[in-house]
Amino acid sequence: MPARGAVPARASVLERVLRAREISIVLALALLVIVTAVGHPSFVHSQSIRDILLGAAIMAVLAVGQTIVVITRNIDLSVGSVLGLSAFAAGSLLMDHPGVPIIVAVLVGIAVGAGCGLVNGLLVRFGDVPALVVTLGTLYAYRGVAYLWAGGSQINADELPDGFLKFGTATVLGVPYLVLIAVAVLVIAGVVLRSYPAGRQLYALGSSPDGARLAGIPVGRRTLAAFLASGVLAGLAGVLFAARFGTVDAAAGNGYELNVVAAVVVGGVAIFGGSGSVWGAALGALLLTTIGSALPVLGVDQFWQQAIVGALILLAIGIDRLIAARVAAALKKRGSHVR
Repeated sequence: MPARGAVPARASVLERVLRAREISIVLALALLVIVTAVGHPSFVHSQSIRDILLGAAIMAVLAVGQTIVVITRNIDLSVGSVLGLSAFAAGSLLMDHPGVPIIVAVLVGIAVGAGCGLVNGLLVRFGDVPALVVTLGTLYAYRGVAYLWAGGSQINADELPDGFLKFGTATVLGVPYLVLIAVAVLVIAGVVLRSYPAGRQLYALGSSPDGARLAGIPVGRRTLAAFLASGVLAGLAGVLFAARFGTVDAAAGNGYELNVVAAVVVGGVAIFGGSGSVWGAALGALLLTTIGSALPVLGVDQFWQQAIVGALILLAIGIDRLIAARVAAALKKRGSHVR
């Protein structure tokens, strides 16, 4: 009975805390919008909100993939470079072959991302090298491939099919396609992580890799699958980026990796693995995107924007450690009562 009761206790505590974290993000987001709108009413006009949602949609897709990796106690720093490489691949195909169906370009971008994610996963699994080191290396490697491919050139909007560009701006009942795609990714990933054995095994792997092995979980395959999922979603985000902005060069997605990690951590995904949700990560992406749009409107210097994001990351990590300590104390207390 003690072993059977401990897991629900831990899950219950974590679920309550994570729910509180997500609610706090929503409240912070609402406060930020209200404060900004009071002095600058144009901030809540439809076009401004639409631009924020489009930016957050791309970031959220990346954040979902990053969440899957971070849950396993790993990290993927190459997502920005994968986004750029996938965006350039899809854009080049459409530019060089105007008659190619848009869906083919989408699949090519996703395939490029999947290939990059597979390389990351194989290096982490068989190279016995920390994911931080591997993906830091592939961050520069993939970016170098993009620069070699581009050769200093860029893809302009007038060289891309109108249908592809409309895909990046069109709406359904006022909701942009990109936002609907991001929501679909969130729902699918959320259901898989919460309700399917493979998803739950990722949490078990992040909580205790050794315990996961003893429980018969295929740790290597799950790690590989996590990096593959991150690559696929980074590739999809690259296609969405190309459709959204129209202009793509070798520097596309530069710096996105740090913003994505920030969104995931601020959204309540424990950087040490084992807990968190894609919904929290998406809220973190929305909050950081809104901060990036609101602070310039309020006249805040670029330095302070970065400082605020850094402070949010440190605060989130501190909260994670506090949560871990309290959960451990609660389980220890419960175990002593059972005995």
